[in-house]
Amino acid sequence: MCSVCPDVFGLIHGVAQKLLTRIALGIAALALLLLPATASARELRVCADPNNLPFSNAAGQGFENRIAEIIADDLGAKLTYTWWAQRRGFVRNTLKAGLCDLVPGTPANLEMLRTTTPYYRSSYVFLTRQDGPDVTSFNDPRLRGLRIGVQLIGDDGANSPPVRALGRRGIVGHLIGYPVYGDYAAPNPPARIVDAVANGEIDLAVVWGPLAGYFAQKQKVPLRITPVTPRIDGPQLPMIYDISMGVRREDDALRGDVNGALARHKAEIDALLAQYGVPRLDASGSPVR
Repeated sequence: MCSVCPDVFGLIHGVAQKLLTRIALGIAALALLLLPATASARELRVCADPNNLPFSNAAGQGFENRIAEIIADDLGAKLTYTWWAQRRGFVRNTLKAGLCDLVPGTPANLEMLRTTTPYYRSSYVFLTRQDGPDVTSFNDPRLRGLRIGVQLIGDDGANSPPVRALGRRGIVGHLIGYPVYGDYAAPNPPARIVDAVANGEIDLAVVWGPLAGYFAQKQKVPLRITPVTPRIDGPQLPMIYDISMGVRREDDALRGDVNGALARHKAEIDALLAQYGVPRLDASGSPVR
């Protein structure tokens, strides 16, 4: 046996121990460096319209932008957006195409996706100047003699629920259509119908509540907002909608996380909606004061 082998083995053992120690320290240091990245690695990918106040815009000024920020902060996630004009095919081209994971402002129980617990309820409203007709119902006979602005949905100008309600009563002679999407080259294209009431171009408009409430606050003349009645016209024509957020149908985990965040921040979200002038209704359909 080699007489120097124990010394060689001892030397090798010492070197190996030092090497292993350095490797262990290096791994520990690397782990510490990676910890912050791992903690912040979650991303909340939202799809929204870049020019659709009061709901959203690319500057993050809409109330849906603000609510998305609240949720992202709660979940410790980085908020990122895919911007897409909210027209026909929006969900198909964004959420279902994998460009995002969450779509704010969707009607509850929308079949093409899975929706969260609703975070507000609103309705279509009659919008007039304060000195204009105080209409509260589609059955008001004065509607037959008024210039009425209505929202048209989609590129083909499909009828919104209020248009169908007026049509059922034969009130069609003085309707003036305003596309929901409007001139997309201009800022806030849906606001044109509210401007028309304020400017006296029309006597009354039937508008989705959050849109009316937000832009009515910005007019130089006072406007009156009144939730429409009947709230359900005919067997299947609701004027009231619960609004949720949508995820892919199989995404139970994200839905649960978002539901938790919405519940934890309900008071903050309610205050935000009030700030934006969103007319809200309680479970019985009465206005929230």
